[in-house]
Amino acid sequence: MYKANKRHLQPPLLSNVNELPEKQRQRLEDSWAGTFYREYFCRLNETPFSVLYADCPSRPNVPVNVLVGLDTLKAGFGWSDEELYDHFLFDLQVRYALGYHTLDEGGFEVRSLYNFRRRLSEYNLAHGTNLLVQAFEAITDQQIVAFKVRTNQQRMDSTQVASNILDSSRLQLAAECVQRLARLLGEEDQQRYAQLLKPYLRDTTNQYVYRIKGKAEAQTHLQQIGQVLAQLLREGKERYGKEAFFAVAERFFAENFRVEGEQAQPKENQELSSGSLQSLDDLEASYRQKDNAFYKGYVANVAETCHPDNELQLLTHVQVAPNRTEDSQLMINALPNLALRTDLETLYTDGAYGSPAADPILRQEQVTQVPSAIRGTTLNPEKLHLSQYQIEQDAQGKPQQLLCPQGQIGRVAPTQSVKCFVAAFEPDGCASCPFLTEQRCRVRWRKRLRKYQLEFTQEEVDAAQRRRRCQEFHQSGRNLRAAVEATVRCLKHPWPGGKLPVRGIRRMTDLLVGSTAMTNIRRITRYQLLKRAQQVLEIQVNLPEDLFSNTFSLRCFSFQPLMRMLLSSLAC
Repeated sequence: MYKANKRHLQPPLLSNVNELPEKQRQRLEDSWAGTFYREYFCRLNETPFSVLYADCPSRPNVPVNVLVGLDTLKAGFGWSDEELYDHFLFDLQVRYALGYHTLDEGGFEVRSLYNFRRRLSEYNLAHGTNLLVQAFEAITDQQIVAFKVRTNQQRMDSTQVASNILDSSRLQLAAECVQRLARLLGEEDQQRYAQLLKPYLRDTTNQYVYRIKGKAEAQTHLQQIGQVLAQLLREGKERYGKEAFFAVAERFFAENFRVEGEQAQPKENQELSSGSLQSLDDLEASYRQKDNAFYKGYVANVAETCHPDNELQLLTHVQVAPNRTEDSQLMINALPNLALRTDLETLYTDGAYGSPAADPILRQEQVTQVPSAIRGTTLNPEKLHLSQYQIEQDAQGKPQQLLCPQGQIGRVAPTQSVKCFVAAFEPDGCASCPFLTEQRCRVRWRKRLRKYQLEFTQEEVDAAQRRRRCQEFHQSGRNLRAAVEATVRCLKHPWPGGKLPVRGIRRMTDLLVGSTAMTNIRRITRYQLLKRAQQVLEIQVNLPEDLFSNTFSLRCFSFQPLMRMLLSSLAC
């Protein structure tokens, strides 16, 4: 039975927190724990999570805000479940962050946390809604309003994250697939296939692969395993087809082998899709090569505010997808929700986010993308390109007028096929233009119309505008996108090598959402400490002048204790 947690709103008079000396208690309130309680725990709306519990008289649930808070702390500090539970039981700072003031209240078994995660997963599968993502967005929106953070300028970046899977070769995956299929077999089938499976069951897959030397021998063994898999899948379909792993084995076989007559032949590496199975335990992880490095897992995409006038920048969005997903597609998926929640007007990205598919979405959401680079071939500097024209567009992004570098105005009209546009220039201005005489301009003379015309497509217009904004971005001398590189590092920092201790896109999302929330909490903590320091310094500066009228008073007045207090607070 669901019951909201309101007990933390009225702390007890006698508690472990109140027993602390005033200095320690103030330090506790100024630390991340106090910020977490005020800016996350108290802002969390538990009501959306009520759908996870039975609507009938029964034992009340463990407080939802406590369970969500624990999962957020786990992600933010990189704890295991055992470490998390120990911190909850014995760490006063963690308990204070969760609204508890004593060590003897709010106890529960760690199994309750596992059951809560299972319910979240089942609800996500059934309804396609991640309640933790919704809670993070709702809390972040409240923080944005509370701290008056301007959100019309934001920056976006992606980073590779690995799930908790082995870096296995195709041969090792095939051997593991055979071993797991063997476990599905009944007693009669185990005896029937005993000789067939004997070479693959006597050792672990690591030991089996270790004894195979050279590519030729590995290819031979892969072909033999393919024959075994083909026979097991063909003959076991009727009896074991409803088993969950049987479908996984069928997918692995279809992705890695082809059947020619009665023979199963392994596919060449070039034939394999980047979305093919990388692990039998993580069905959504994919393969990607980027900057001469190879990755197996997922990609995380984040957005944060970057208005120059903001004293505090907050992360506003996080999403996870298989790592073969293009950055432009991540932006397309994120834009509708991000524009709805914030007053986003300008989005700073790197070059990978620009694409013809993203331009209509950007126009629809009325967002201007400013890339720091442009994908594709480098333009010939000797030629005049569309990006060097000033293009006037309507609300739908259709070009209305062009102004060339020589000041000639061209009226734009769609062609009869409406597949492209034509800008017409008067002959008097173009005839003497050095770009035309040196054959550096794309315009062509139309004898029937007696005008020069420039033909282009909507995609070329969008690409030219991106390139123009990129050039203006570099000429401004201020790189508002650069700091997001440090942000993505903060998200992965709790896990060495960026490898998360979970598998599957939903659990990867949950951990990265928690890490994002804790990054915001740490930023708010530092911001509040610095604001308090500024206030203290202003009070000290505005003290009466006679305080410094003698040497004794000047010696008594020192900023060192104040700075020590601030540094110690920041360190926690």
